[in-house]
Amino acid sequence: MAPVTAPPIDIGIPEAQRQKIAEGLGRVLADSTVLYAKTHGFHWNVTGPMFNTLHLMFMEQYTELWNALDEIAERIRALGCPAPFGGSTYSGLSSIPETHGIPAALEMVRELVQGHEAVARTIRSVFSVAEEANDQPTADLLTQRLQIHEKTAWMLRSLLEG
Repeated sequence: MAPVTAPPIDIGIPEAQRQKIAEGLGRVLADSTVLYAKTHGFHWNVTGPMFNTLHLMFMEQYTELWNALDEIAERIRALGCPAPFGGSTYSGLSSIPETHGIPAALEMVRELVQGHEAVARTIRSVFSVAEEANDQPTADLLTQRLQIHEKTAWMLRSLLEG
């Protein structure tokens, strides 16, 4: 008996466009993963008078990011491409720098503002590719992620004002 092979992907988006979208989503996934790890690390290590507030806020944020990772990776897979994984892979794809040492609480907040803004910029860079391919599911996912990152950046930035 001959092995069963999967039929070619025929979702109305040519392979080259699917690959280009998946590459962009891979950068979004890398940024999101690096930001997740940074936020979780800050949750573990925050100290000072704002400890409880930041500890809980960071937990909400890393939990939201953790749940988003699957959505992004599964969209890449639905496009017929492998989802990138691994620390060195993410390091090469991400626009978010790693933190060295343990910053003070408000420096953590500042770094997370920058991280959420970086993810927002990466997301925006993928929109045109998804729209050109008439890829509404990816555009919808990107819109949802963009709203979350912009709102989170605003909320964190508010802690630094005044």
